[in-house]
Amino acid sequence: MSGGTARHLISLRDVSDDDLRAIVDRGALHARGSAGGSSRTLTDAVVGTYFTRTSTRTRTAFSAGALRLGAGLIPYDGAVLQTSTGETSEDTGRVLSMMLTALVARTAGNPAEMRAWAQQDRMAVINAMSADEHPTQALADLTTMSLHFGDLDGLRVLYVGEGNNTASALALALARFRDVHLELRTPPGYGLADALLDEAAAQGRRHGATIHQQHDLAGIPPDFQVVYTTRWQTTGTEKTDPAWRTLYAPFQVDAELMHHLPKAIFMHDLPAHRGEEVTAEVLEGPRSIAFAQARNKMFSAMAVLEWCHGIG
Repeated sequence: MSGGTARHLISLRDVSDDDLRAIVDRGALHARGSAGGSSRTLTDAVVGTYFTRTSTRTRTAFSAGALRLGAGLIPYDGAVLQTSTGETSEDTGRVLSMMLTALVARTAGNPAEMRAWAQQDRMAVINAMSADEHPTQALADLTTMSLHFGDLDGLRVLYVGEGNNTASALALALARFRDVHLELRTPPGYGLADALLDEAAAQGRRHGATIHQQHDLAGIPPDFQVVYTTRWQTTGTEKTDPAWRTLYAPFQVDAELMHHLPKAIFMHDLPAHRGEEVTAEVLEGPRSIAFAQARNKMFSAMAVLEWCHGIG
């Protein structure tokens, strides 16, 4: 680890503009097989993965990525840590940091526990999804966009669906690239919070980027380059309104919407529910890169692990 000091990634707010670009660029290099030098850059590292919520792509991406980089891997599941019997998060983090060099965690709750683990500088703490933000998903998404378009500056992205932790991370990330426009079309009552939008907009003003949210699909310009959606039931959450599906129904990404956006590719963080947030025709269609996007999570995870260890 460079300088013996771990770098944490609990929120995209923890990452400078330069480091954000560096992680995206490094992920793209891994995807192209051109990262340079030895691919086993973490041979002295031991990575723990702690997932209290379901995960297919993120857990596998970090596990496979760590192994490909030469690190050892220790998986933790559910209630196996002694925090379930009363040990404080601070004590748990202190002990784990004496044995691990990184801990990748998904709690789908408040990231306060991760912040407690991060009160040391020996073990990097990586947020693999909390209730309010999915930072590593956004990094994988930006890596995918970078591979496809070559440059993120000036990109026009349309996000359709729930204002969830994936949408939050996209807004926080894309706002930091020059002249990007992110348009969020979210069901009424299920959009991004005003405070998050204000924060992203403030970031955007530094770069000439714009973030806009609207609660219908009226008047969408045809020049978007990316259409992005997520499933309607975010992991670890439930909707109390029994009529929520009626509100969501108009926000399905279907052939009609894609026809209106002739230059746009389709992205989805997966898992997908065909016939709900997206039709099978779009998900399996020629403009969908959703499964390439999923594969890129591993390359992005490799870049994140290296960045946390001062490499790349």
